[in-house]
Amino acid sequence: MQNNTLGLLIWLRLMRFTNQSNQMSNEFLKQFDLTTAQFDVLMQIRVYQPLTQMVLAEKVTVTQGGISRMLVRLENEGYIVRKQDWKTKTISLTEKAEAILDIAMPNQLAFQTSFFEDVLNEDEQKTLYSLMTRIHKHSQKKKLPSE
Repeated sequence: MQNNTLGLLIWLRLMRFTNQSNQMSNEFLKQFDLTTAQFDVLMQIRVYQPLTQMVLAEKVTVTQGGISRMLVRLENEGYIVRKQDWKTKTISLTEKAEAILDIAMPNQLAFQTSFFEDVLNEDEQKTLYSLMTRIHKHSQKKKLPSE
């Protein structure tokens, strides 16, 4: 372990936090009969509706195949509707989804926020947000090393 760089240790800590946060969110969201991935998809649809499956897949952390299966489940459960308008199929939320999100969203927001507010003061949160934003923007431009 002594050959690890600080960057690697930071990455490992971020991965562990993300995994733990996702596991806890999945458990927390069970009370609303949602998974973290479903919650993310429904929130993205809420913000950008109506939208296509391709646009939705770009906005969430689910694979194209995974998004197709999830949309079938969400449609079968009455959370979304898909409408065909000539060649374009768009996705929108149903009233059922809007109602569950009205309840789940503030609860999930408070739960996720508590990870940071419980241990960091406001200045520390702003610093962390600024640093994570810089890292994220850099990662979007990053190229894989050539062989």
